[in-house]
Amino acid sequence: MAAAARLAVAGHRVTVYERSETYGGAVGSFERDGFVFDTGPGLLHLPAVWRDLFVKTGKEPLESCVRLVQTDPASRHLFSDGTDASLPNASRAGIVAALESAVGAGAGERWGEFLGRARDAWDRSRRPLLEEPLRSEWRLLERDPYPAQRQRRVLRTRQAATVAEVGAWELRDPRLAALFEGYALSYGLDPRYAPAGTALLPYMEQTFGSWYIEGGLRELARAVYERCLARRVGFVFGAEVTSVVEKDGRAAGVVLSDGVVQEADHVVAGVADPAALTERSLWLDQDLSPRARDGAVQPGRFTVLLALRGARSSGAHRTVVHSPDAAAEAEAVFSGRAAEHPTVTVLRPDDPRTRPDDGHEAITAFATVAGQGGRLDWTDKAVREGHAEMLIDAVGRAIGGQEGIRQRLLWHEVLTPAETGSLTAPALAGAQGRWLHPGNTTRLPGLYLVGGHCHPGGGLAHAGMSGALVAGLIVEGAGFRGSQ
Repeated sequence: MAAAARLAVAGHRVTVYERSETYGGAVGSFERDGFVFDTGPGLLHLPAVWRDLFVKTGKEPLESCVRLVQTDPASRHLFSDGTDASLPNASRAGIVAALESAVGAGAGERWGEFLGRARDAWDRSRRPLLEEPLRSEWRLLERDPYPAQRQRRVLRTRQAATVAEVGAWELRDPRLAALFEGYALSYGLDPRYAPAGTALLPYMEQTFGSWYIEGGLRELARAVYERCLARRVGFVFGAEVTSVVEKDGRAAGVVLSDGVVQEADHVVAGVADPAALTERSLWLDQDLSPRARDGAVQPGRFTVLLALRGARSSGAHRTVVHSPDAAAEAEAVFSGRAAEHPTVTVLRPDDPRTRPDDGHEAITAFATVAGQGGRLDWTDKAVREGHAEMLIDAVGRAIGGQEGIRQRLLWHEVLTPAETGSLTAPALAGAQGRWLHPGNTTRLPGLYLVGGHCHPGGGLAHAGMSGALVAGLIVEGAGFRGSQ
């Protein structure tokens, strides 16, 4: 939809063919008995991406279409040793002070120095990694932009190359390491192998802030959909595209599941496996094909939606209950097994639009788990409910007492990777380019890729960026260099 709105404003006649019966993809919602839950992202980061979309596609800014609320604190963190740290929103000095107070002397300073190095990585990689199409010279991104500190390790000098090594060598506190590793895992990245440049993720959140949209993040999808309609973008729901039409060596339309052919000058695909729509390899560089980057079991997200009786008490919008052993958790998730003590994120929006009345509360809890293809059968009722119980226990810790949560619980719903698929991580520089994604252009002229499975990767902000990049490539041609 981000690409469609921009292309329509540029004068193209655009039609979106959507396999499901509604818009928004993973940015969905679930409603029951007056309770409303986000089933995809629960918070918005880098809102500038979506503000830019609304500015470029009409006179109404984003804030006139949805109500953004900056969460404060941005997040609360409960560690296995009982440490409780609440981090303010978009305040480096405040975060440093909070960690210094909660974790101990020197902890805040080390985290602040880490954010400083992450800022350097952001400055070095922001444009080629996020704001520009992926060029043939993408190998410049093989080098990690994070300026890791030199460490004396076993008679030689080394620099941290992974998230886990940054945690152990630079942050030097298991709680700070868990904080960083929790960011990586939440995006579907293995902290043991994800490059040190993953530091961009906590840097972006802690610098530019965390935002909630009143009514839930589904409201953003609604606003973008309505902007598309206002720009005369057509939508056909329940329409599965089975293949791309090729004519004279370029994409010339799509074939729907009912056999109907829809002609087009350009085709934009936002699917997990675009190569399945053609009879050819799409990757301009095979080193960036999805198969070249696959290896471990792809992670997914296990989500529990809880309807509670009783008014919402005061507390953080987001609480992260950290695993006591992040390495063991990562090993389990990426080998396809169940983690005994997963890191659980608990979202408690103080929003009347998410509950039937002020005598009830809606809570969402989720954890990164082994996805489809692992050793867990997510269609098995016992497996689903066993994981649900672990997450409900974590909710009890987050809001103050497991017995209380059981007494308040009216019902719960479960979503697993069997329903929601795999997590798609953001693109990252470093590690010889193994965490980059295929570019937005393909070997088939006229066929472009958007969404989390292509450059610049997964996440709500990154998806919006991919739409802007594809619109620029179609409107301005191959010489498009990205936003200025």
